Amino acid sequence: MNKFLFAILFSIISTAAIAQVRQNQSAFKMSTSDTLNYLNPKEYIIGGINITGTVHLDKDVLAQIAKINKGDKILLPGEASATVIRNLYKENLFDDVQLYITRLAYDTVYLEIAVKELPRLSRLHLIGLHKGEIDDINKKLDDKGKVVNTNLLKHTTDVIKRFFNEKGFLNTTVDIKQRPDPGDPNSLILDVTVNKGKKVMINSVTFEGNKAFSDSKLRSYLSKTRSRKWYNLFGSKKFKEDKYTEDKQTLIEKMQAAGYRDAALISDTVTRHDYQTVDVKIKVYEGPKYYFGNIKWSGNAKFTDQQLNQVLRLKKGDVFSEELLSKRLSGGGPQGDDVASLYLNDGYLTYNSDPVQTSIAHDTVDLDIRIYEGPQYTINRVTVKGNDVTNDKVVLRELQTLPGQKFNKAALIESTRIIGQLGNFDDQKTEPRPVNYNPQDGTVDLIYNVVEKPSDQVELSGGFGGGQFVGTLGLTFNNFAIKNIFHLKDYKPLPKGDGEKLSIRGQSSGRTYQNYSFTFSEPWLGGKRPIFFSVTAYTQLSSTGQYYAKTDPNYNNLRINGIGVTLGKRLKWPDNRFQLNYSLNFDHYNLDNYPGYLFSNGTSYNIKLTQELSRNSLEGSPIFPTGGSNIKFTLQGTPPYSLFNNINYKLPPTQEQLYHFVEYYKVKFDAQWFIHLAGKFTLMTQTRFGWLGEYNSVVPGSPFERFKLGGDGMQSYQFLQGSDIIGLRGYENFSIVPVGSNYTANNNPGAAIYDKLTFELRHPVITSSSATIFMLAFAEGGNVWDHFSQFNPYNVRRSVGVGARIFLPIFGLLGLDYGYGFDPIPGIPTANKGQFSFSISQSLSGGFN
Repeated sequence: MNKFLFAILFSIISTAAIAQVRQNQSAFKMSTSDTLNYLNPKEYIIGGINITGTVHLDKDVLAQIAKINKGDKILLPGEASATVIRNLYKENLFDDVQLYITRLAYDTVYLEIAVKELPRLSRLHLIGLHKGEIDDINKKLDDKGKVVNTNLLKHTTDVIKRFFNEKGFLNTTVDIKQRPDPGDPNSLILDVTVNKGKKVMINSVTFEGNKAFSDSKLRSYLSKTRSRKWYNLFGSKKFKEDKYTEDKQTLIEKMQAAGYRDAALISDTVTRHDYQTVDVKIKVYEGPKYYFGNIKWSGNAKFTDQQLNQVLRLKKGDVFSEELLSKRLSGGGPQGDDVASLYLNDGYLTYNSDPVQTSIAHDTVDLDIRIYEGPQYTINRVTVKGNDVTNDKVVLRELQTLPGQKFNKAALIESTRIIGQLGNFDDQKTEPRPVNYNPQDGTVDLIYNVVEKPSDQVELSGGFGGGQFVGTLGLTFNNFAIKNIFHLKDYKPLPKGDGEKLSIRGQSSGRTYQNYSFTFSEPWLGGKRPIFFSVTAYTQLSSTGQYYAKTDPNYNNLRINGIGVTLGKRLKWPDNRFQLNYSLNFDHYNLDNYPGYLFSNGTSYNIKLTQELSRNSLEGSPIFPTGGSNIKFTLQGTPPYSLFNNINYKLPPTQEQLYHFVEYYKVKFDAQWFIHLAGKFTLMTQTRFGWLGEYNSVVPGSPFERFKLGGDGMQSYQFLQGSDIIGLRGYENFSIVPVGSNYTANNNPGAAIYDKLTFELRHPVITSSSATIFMLAFAEGGNVWDHFSQFNPYNVRRSVGVGARIFLPIFGLLGLDYGYGFDPIPGIPTANKGQFSFSISQSLSGGFN
């Protein structure tokens, strides 16, 4: 049978064209009637289609793309056959496409579509970049296995350039070369050479058309588009297109918020100043300045016009600002000082307002604020979703939104804050949501969507204290369930879900120092009321670590055993953020030629009762609070043994008599305030004070519970149990001693009084559930005294410095600070000046969840 080779270009018809014939192995003579005639096209029925040359593509799909099927009618020669070729070529999948007639039989034609596929991408080889950049770009270019065509090459180039343009590299060049993959003849490797060039900075930002706003004022609105000046410390000086677009929108919004409601951006240009810098020029239209006129309320029945005006706090003659109007009407923040909060805190869940500008005369805008109050809603059901480990009761018992209460926005926000403070959930992903609105009976359900996070912790830390390295290992289970302690099936690796806390901790530096402690706490004793209960026990051993005989003068030893019980209650007045705790502790000290206290031999008992009143209103992440405060006031004391122990203190009593039962009272105050400043800056201020007093003037001060100031403040690395360790960066550990004393940093029993004041400016770098990093600059001062007659709160040791904090679930909270102390310490010439302090602070999340 003969086969005819049919030319692709049927649209160019020649009067003398002759069809080319492909010879088959068996010769076939065709009749005259079977020959194609270009002068007299004939309609055929397609008897069959064979697609050849495919490697990766499906033949049936190609037939659909070609839009040709068996049984279709086709005019040969004619335009339809050329359309088949074009349909396949436009998919950009083929290097070559041919259409053949394999057989003609009267009114039936058999066709063959022969294709040659374009090669596929097997690997992208990025050249000239760092590993981190390569990883980031590969995530954006997941093109392995795709057809290598002009679209792919353009897409690759565009993605790489856009990636670096966003980082300020506007001169990035991309050169792509193709080479065959030795392991696959139908695939290619793309060698992509990237030259980032240098970052393009902003040389100048100028404005045109502004009269009411100065250039410097307008520049201040462009927080992410700053010119390269020495005083622009924090604004970005790199030109980034996306940040520039955001800044232009912010610029107009700020102008409109200042009363220029018609303000608009007419044009802007970014031109090259030189190879490394650009000039930005922005032309604005200000328009007239507008003021609020008459403000009318419509549709309000629950609250009077006067009440609404008091909350709105806008009056006729004030500068017109739609942004301010929107904030006063609907808020959007947790402050609760807007009209929406007034309604939402009283159950009007579907409240809405529509400020209509009824008149604009000259420079005055009259408003009609139309209120839709809707029904008043009562909470029907409250549920929690997403708590895969924590039991429902642990969350529900903390909520301020209870079934039967009127819906209250403030209570909803407070409940969300409390859930975050539990420590078992990602505070950034807690989402309360009203559902199942029922206007007929005025009820609504609440769902708190939460996301569990690893809350159990492995404490792994190390540091130097007393000239020795001290290692710490601890396990803390923050979501323990003691009731399931004997249920082996609930071990994951320990029973969990009831919000209790179990902590086991050990410290050691070998034979010289060992400390082991155990703590269990239950936040809801009995399960019905927020009564806090905890019990703790510890034992400590300190010595020289040498095998001296007890008769040897170098022998020394200290053994401390202690146990304590705490009961606490959450108060309802003045508000429910107050907590009152009472603790009873029993400490037993046994000193054998041991230095560092006010006595070195004997047995001593410290039986103390502590009352602590605290209020915690921190907002945001516990690692990086952005608002609120944390205040603690503590009273602590022992029984006044000197009143009834029959010791004559006028005669010199022995050390055993003086310190067998120590007596003292102690007052402490610690307060932190967090204030959100401009941008992402947060100011933390802290004030601390402590006073260790005496009941009887003839009884020496207590050798325990004294204050030690200076250094990093890491309580974990203090050998002498029972001392309060207060950090003061810029000075050596424990180097701040009372003026006139003969104490040293290595032999410092502590002082009776201290105060400290800290200012710390913080700026986040990363804030997420997986990592938190922030930078800080600090200024602080503090001092210690032995007697109140010496106390002077303004006579402090001062320091300034910078630092960083990094929180990672694997490593816990890491801190690095550099402080400079301004005030020399007598007898310790190296105690101040430049001091680095590094800390690995407690909780190293082990992810037991």
